[in-house]
Amino acid sequence: MRLDKFLKDSRIIKRRTVAKDACDQERVLINDKLAKAGDKVSVGDIIQISFGTGVFKCEVLKLEENVKKNQAEELYRQL
Repeated sequence: MRLDKFLKDSRIIKRRTVAKDACDQERVLINDKLAKAGDKVSVGDIIQISFGTGVFKCEVLKLEENVKKNQAEELYRQL
């Protein structure tokens, strides 16, 4: 699954275009490597996103499309 799509489906970032912009601004890392919006995400990957002064870090647990809002947090575990 594409990184920008995972960020949207998991509701870490609300819109796919915002997720793409974060990647274009070099704010997203996958396994400590700079990530692009089209990079593939797999189970077990560690995603790190820089938001202003804070950092959000999570581990990918599942990859599913069209997830309901109450099930979105099951896709990742915050570190």
